[in-house]
Amino acid sequence: MLKNLKIGAKVNLLLILVFIISIFMTSTALSHLLQQRAQKEVTSKALILMRTMNSVRQYTQDRINPLLESRLETEAQFIPETVPAFSAIKIFEKFRNDEEYKNFIYREATLNPTNLRDKADRFETKIVESFRNNQTLKEITGFRSLPQGEVFYIARPLAIKQQSCLKCHSTIENAPKSLLASYGTEHGFGWQLNEIVAAQIISVPSQDVLEDAAHSWSLIMGLLIMIFATVIFLLNFLIKKIIIQRIRKMEKLAQKVSIGDMSADFEEKSNDEIGGLAVAFNRMKSSLEIALNLLHKEDN
Repeated sequence: MLKNLKIGAKVNLLLILVFIISIFMTSTALSHLLQQRAQKEVTSKALILMRTMNSVRQYTQDRINPLLESRLETEAQFIPETVPAFSAIKIFEKFRNDEEYKNFIYREATLNPTNLRDKADRFETKIVESFRNNQTLKEITGFRSLPQGEVFYIARPLAIKQQSCLKCHSTIENAPKSLLASYGTEHGFGWQLNEIVAAQIISVPSQDVLEDAAHSWSLIMGLLIMIFATVIFLLNFLIKKIIIQRIRKMEKLAQKVSIGDMSADFEEKSNDEIGGLAVAFNRMKSSLEIALNLLHKEDN
């Protein structure tokens, strides 16, 4: 089939093939790059919030807890401000009051929490169990669909690193009376030192960022297609003008010479390869004309 195509059609076919391959490769690379950039953006947001919440937890543990710890046995109700998780969650709730951040989620999902508000759901339970089954695993990330849209989450293990934490979570007998009065005796006990009991999970809305990346991809690909199409059109025009039309002209002249029209002349002003070919054809035509004249003389 290709043998029957003219040079112009073959050139067009080659240019179209180059166009399709170039667009496909560019599209794939650009999509991957924009997806990475979008994920990096949401990851950066999540990490900033994670570090902020850890700072709040550390401040509560180092400064607030020592000030209020002595009152846990005397107060009728437990003082939740002594718990690092409580402080982090409450501050994050204030943070979510801003309309821009209302879909951000912070969880300290626990398998056996004192406050059932922190009870891990099925998805969070799998994350906690993954950390418990693989002690070397320090972080789990991924995307998750929630009612409010697609989110990107970062989860890290929370383990009991300080002996003081076990005062409220080891046994019912050691727990402050105010804690038992507020939360009862059914949950949040039996924890052990260095045991992973929860997962700290930050979820950041990613749908808008991913949609922006997709929109950017569409705009850039549209522009690239226009540029590629323009370049290919110009190449096709130049190839036809500089090569194909000149070859067609030489082909027509060669056809005339082949049927004995020696008045045809291969005129070429260029010194390129096609110009050289025209000179060679003129020389061949002259040689053929001389040979024919000699034959006619011999016949006469």
